[in-house]
Amino acid sequence: MKINEIINHFEQVIPLDFQESYDNSGLQLGNSENELSKALITLDVTEDVLNEAIEKNCNLILSHHPLIFHGIKKITGSNEIERIIEKALKSDIAIYSAHTSLDNNYHGLNTFIAGKLGLKNITILAPLKNKLKKLVVFCPTDHAEKVRKAMFEAGAGNIGNYDSCSFNITGSGSFKANENANPFVGDINVLHFEPEVRIETILTNDILPNVIKAMLDNHPYEEVAYDLYPLENEYDKGGSGVIGELQKEYKLEDFIFLVKDIFKTGCIRINKSNKSHVRKVAFCGGSGSFLIQSAVKHQADIIITADIKYHDFFNERILIADIGHFESEYFSKELIASIITKKFPTFAFLFSEMNINPVHYI
Repeated sequence: MKINEIINHFEQVIPLDFQESYDNSGLQLGNSENELSKALITLDVTEDVLNEAIEKNCNLILSHHPLIFHGIKKITGSNEIERIIEKALKSDIAIYSAHTSLDNNYHGLNTFIAGKLGLKNITILAPLKNKLKKLVVFCPTDHAEKVRKAMFEAGAGNIGNYDSCSFNITGSGSFKANENANPFVGDINVLHFEPEVRIETILTNDILPNVIKAMLDNHPYEEVAYDLYPLENEYDKGGSGVIGELQKEYKLEDFIFLVKDIFKTGCIRINKSNKSHVRKVAFCGGSGSFLIQSAVKHQADIIITADIKYHDFFNERILIADIGHFESEYFSKELIASIITKKFPTFAFLFSEMNINPVHYI
């Protein structure tokens, strides 16, 4: 098995298009055409993790946080990132990072952890925008069903809990083929009118190339007329954070200790709030202070996240629980492994045994 087989499957489930504009998810370095020996799964890539991969004969490291996040102008071994890059390349080890593409996917990290918390009725807290497009294609009436079906099978037409969604209207299309054309219908240099169906459907950016290809491959015309429109609609299958409900209402203190146990954190920082019980929970792995107001708007009793700043804790309308950045994303290793093994059940991977949490509790 080649490394790119693992990567291609992972990106079908967790498309890179979901990542934030500032991020650098994807293949960080290495040759994805190499044969895969074993993979090491980690939250962060450190020198200790790289040495562990070399020692255990792993030529692929799958991480949550990107090794290369900011621009690199030189590689001289002057810092840890440069040393890792140099040593990884010399050791022929590829490094792939998921990060916000995994965070922002409904089937990604936040929903996975919401399951650990026992939440139900889980929805995205802050849905993505500018991720949807409308595709409009004009097709001869007798071929409309074939073209429409091909686009649906490529993933177009999904709205909420419905699939195969489209709008269709009949009309008359006109064209005149010149001497270089090979028209499906009509004659050269003769204006032709053809009964056509205008098919409208919706799709996400990540599947756009596949849908366009499916549409063109099944359309009978030599030159296909189609339009793409950007949509401002929110996309409820991707975005920041999640919100859901617990199976039962908990006393605040009982729930905090439950969270402490689930995430194995040495400390939880909380604010003063008028909440005494918890039922509706918002969660965001990593730095989620920007979602506090969204959680309040959705009437969450508590938001669980990390990297909360001092002044954020003055908000008394919601309970804020900072469980630590490392702790809030620790389950990413388990999720990455489950996504891959679902397709490749015999996939050889190891979880890194290195303690990479830079924060220590005394």
